[in-house]
Amino acid sequence: MTGPDDPALTYGRYLALDEVLGAQRPLSDEHDEHLFIVVHQVYELWFKQLLHELAHLQARLEGGHTAHALHTLKRILTILKVVVAQIDVLETMTPRQFTSFRARLDASSGFQSAQFRQLEAIVGPALFRSFVVYLEAQGYAVGAGGVQDVLLAAYRDDGEPAQVGERLVDLDEGLQEWRYRHVKMVERTIGDRPGTGGSTGVGYLRSTLFRPAFPDLWAIRGRL
Repeated sequence: MTGPDDPALTYGRYLALDEVLGAQRPLSDEHDEHLFIVVHQVYELWFKQLLHELAHLQARLEGGHTAHALHTLKRILTILKVVVAQIDVLETMTPRQFTSFRARLDASSGFQSAQFRQLEAIVGPALFRSFVVYLEAQGYAVGAGGVQDVLLAAYRDDGEPAQVGERLVDLDEGLQEWRYRHVKMVERTIGDRPGTGGSTGVGYLRSTLFRPAFPDLWAIRGRL
């Protein structure tokens, strides 16, 4: 709360716009570096929100709250669509426009995004473990058989647990779409040259394609 001697809360103060809008500090005079910085800062903000939503989703799943879990998954999937769509903005920058300031990036690289690494860690084993806890709360005894057998039972019942499973598959598919679009964006921008920070660039990114976060949810498709 603001006190009697404090100025009224404004839009700018509430959103800390002085800090946010002052955080773009290009290292060159090249026009396109500003766009590059803004897009990647927005990515990090969305990653932060996704981590926030994923923690909420885990709590909802482990608490057995189907409706809330489905609602949170819908929000996560909608955010992910925005994240993927931002690649379209980056792709308005030509290879020569990127090259004009690329050397200024020095050792910095998207591989250093700690938040994206957190996302990968949570979406893989951690979120799936929360889903297993949810299934057990819904009466599917994971300890009585393999995980895939339990998933098959839930899917054959075609109830709410199956709906949650399908939204997790949507999430997995959305992450794979992000990886594919990211690979193609990097490929059209720098080709097969090494990435900044010493990475192998497109070669490494290609190796990450089609790695499912929830392999058991994909494996049961042929048995339903």
